[in-house]
Amino acid sequence: MLPFRLIYHNGYDLKFGDHVFPSQKYRLIREQLLSEGFAMPEDLVSPEPAPDDDILLVHEKGWVDRLKNGTLSYMEILRLEVPYSRQMVEGFFLAAGGTTLAGRLALQHGMAFNIGGGFHHAFPGHGEGFCAIHDVAVAIRVLQQERLIRRAMVVDCDVHHGNGTAAIFANDDSVFTLSIHQFNNYPAVKPPSNIDIHLEDGVGDAEYLERLQGPYETSIAEFQPDILMYVAGADPYREDQLGGLSLSMEGLRQRDLLVMTTALRRNVPVVVTLAGGYARRLSDTVAIHANTAHAALAAFESEQGKMRTPL
Repeated sequence: MLPFRLIYHNGYDLKFGDHVFPSQKYRLIREQLLSEGFAMPEDLVSPEPAPDDDILLVHEKGWVDRLKNGTLSYMEILRLEVPYSRQMVEGFFLAAGGTTLAGRLALQHGMAFNIGGGFHHAFPGHGEGFCAIHDVAVAIRVLQQERLIRRAMVVDCDVHHGNGTAAIFANDDSVFTLSIHQFNNYPAVKPPSNIDIHLEDGVGDAEYLERLQGPYETSIAEFQPDILMYVAGADPYREDQLGGLSLSMEGLRQRDLLVMTTALRRNVPVVVTLAGGYARRLSDTVAIHANTAHAALAAFESEQGKMRTPL
């Protein structure tokens, strides 16, 4: 058995059909991790949908009501950029429940991996960029409300700036936000994170890792979070349809190891969420996300495995 849990639900598939966002990837990641023997069925935990009370710690009631009742305006759906369905709404609520569950498990055991989530473009009162509910923000607010944590850090390595994250936690000293992303890419308006690392088009492995390492290591040492939320986007990959960076699969693996090992070395529990991934070959996106799970295990075993009691 794995020393940490994988969180997954079949409802994570948002049923977008023929869409650039391949929401079937979650099922395929699970299948790959099981088929290659990385995980056993008992390593997976199924979440419940986040209750409204949890969602409302971040999102406006009107937005939640319109989502649940199917009364979004045409412009709201246009801004969301995904087709509306009941399955879509259920998937976002499940992702929020999954990331919250991952937070609780990470605090107990040092790490947890949500095979989903990372919907960092959602704002309190609207959705955009394929994101309707900000699962990471919901999880942080629930853990804070339950007094399980005081301070959280979000490290967002998606190719797109974490605009919803930055807006939600603006002027909040209890949450530190870092986003490393392609500057000339979505979203056009980028609210300031605590640290924004703006990358030029075409940046590859060496420059990416160098630009990330210093600011990240300094900020986690100074901020001393109680938990790290890692948004491990697959879309900095050089073959991504919605990205313009040039990272290789090995570069992405090194990124994962850097983020997770640095946190675990400081005894900071890590929650992994997957965010975007739109490679020309779906198999590449699935492989990148599966590699993140392998990197999580390598980081955990090298830094914390002997310090935690087995599940």
